[in-house]
Amino acid sequence: MGKFKIFIPCEEANHVCDKTQYKNATLLEKIILNMHLLYCRACREYTKNNTKLTKTIAKSNIEFLDKSDKEKLKDNFEKALKEQLH
Repeated sequence: MGKFKIFIPCEEANHVCDKTQYKNATLLEKIILNMHLLYCRACREYTKNNTKLTKTIAKSNIEFLDKSDKEKLKDNFEKALKEQLH
């Protein structure tokens, strides 16, 4: 296991915040993030905005393309791009 550090830079704290948003952060990362948020106003604001964004997206009725539709769209785009370049 790597060196355990309690104090992390803001960039790392924001990364952990993003991981938390997608439920990919470990318990230890969350604890360290919360310790960082105790003394860093900028990261508290970042976390607050991230939380607001997550809740807004969760409440929305946005429909996403499934993987096969994305692949078709990508293939069509690449085909059209090749036609434009030639």
